[in-house]
Amino acid sequence: MKEQPKIIQLEEKDIPEAWYNVLPDLPKPLEPPLHPATREPIKPDDLAPIFPMGLIEQEVSQERYIDIPGEVLDIYRIWRPTPFIRATRLEQYLQTPARIYYKNEGVSPAGSHKPNTAVAQAYYNKKEGVRKLTTETGAGQWGSALAMACNFFGLELQVFMVRSSFHQKPYRRVLMETWGAKVQPSPSEMTEAGRKVLEKDPDTPGSLGIAISEAIELAVQGDDVKYSLGSVLNHVLLHQTVIGLEAKKAFELVGDFPDMVIGCVGGGSNFGGTALPFVVDRLQGKDIRLIAVEPTSCPTLTGGRFEYDFGDTAEMTPLLLMYTLGHEFVPPPSHAGGLRYHGDAPIISLLVKEGVMEARAYHQVEVFEAAVTFSRTEGIIPAPETSHAIKAVIDEAVKCRESGESKCIFFNFSGHGLLDLAAYDEYLSGRLSDV
Repeated sequence: MKEQPKIIQLEEKDIPEAWYNVLPDLPKPLEPPLHPATREPIKPDDLAPIFPMGLIEQEVSQERYIDIPGEVLDIYRIWRPTPFIRATRLEQYLQTPARIYYKNEGVSPAGSHKPNTAVAQAYYNKKEGVRKLTTETGAGQWGSALAMACNFFGLELQVFMVRSSFHQKPYRRVLMETWGAKVQPSPSEMTEAGRKVLEKDPDTPGSLGIAISEAIELAVQGDDVKYSLGSVLNHVLLHQTVIGLEAKKAFELVGDFPDMVIGCVGGGSNFGGTALPFVVDRLQGKDIRLIAVEPTSCPTLTGGRFEYDFGDTAEMTPLLLMYTLGHEFVPPPSHAGGLRYHGDAPIISLLVKEGVMEARAYHQVEVFEAAVTFSRTEGIIPAPETSHAIKAVIDEAVKCRESGESKCIFFNFSGHGLLDLAAYDEYLSGRLSDV
């Protein structure tokens, strides 16, 4: 292995010019989404009231590579390619022979990986004459990324933010509003779906499923209004593959290759974007583990059922075959708000079901302990969501120390925690508990 600097910085020419589509390389085809009324396989035209046709075509495309439009690449260049970093200080602290690398997606203007798809979705909507988008957000990473993207393309945006996170993370709301979005805590009185939930439980912390129902209800009321989703769907994971594709180029530069690829999972976008470009290597016989990490408070992959389910609480979305905790599930208000979704991406769910990927879950307190360890060695404060991946990385690195094996561990640093310091305050003061 070559001598290498701590930060392996790719050049602008290394930004991928095409997204990688895993659909033609899956071990078996995805089962089709079902229409919510008929339970028959959904047709592309059925999705037209919600999504622009450009994204619908990507959702079902069998093309292995899909070109990234020039207008999208122009905006990607604001922060891409993202740094590829060797976590040498963490390695030394853990006294592990493991080699730990991470991709720092927290350097985007919104502080997470989410702009990779937000910019693309805003572009395709603008191209087809859409005036306004609606969306949901948990911890606010997706809402802020889409607010930034809509600002760049001159689109209005209405965000429904899960109520518990709306109050836990007020500065994410400020971030969205600074970029011009309107933000509403969910459930709200703005929609019939929200009013029904509040009537049953006025004190509900809310959920992503409820917020999705509200956003879709608002979207279908106008011809020039569409809905935008930050995770789960095929086209979202497609856009995120710039992460794994850049990482592969960086590994070529340093003459290394991962034995493990690790990422946190809520709906599956950042883990999918990181791990999917490595799926073909595993399917071709490469000894590589793809590890999805989730919270025990919302254990979709580790505790859910693999079955058709709605993506939202009000049963307005198509039914997707995925691991699910049930579309009426309302998770407790943990700080990893971006990982509190009842279902997982059909692509990720299928790959876990087929044994190509594996999943594990961690409690909140041990995750923050790992986050502080990372902060005090590498210097960067991670988002609570990212910290789940870091916990798994530390566990695997310790196993290498105990076995003496020098394995290569790669993970996605999916977002910084600078707007999550209230959560760190709870942990450091001893007030944080497992939920």
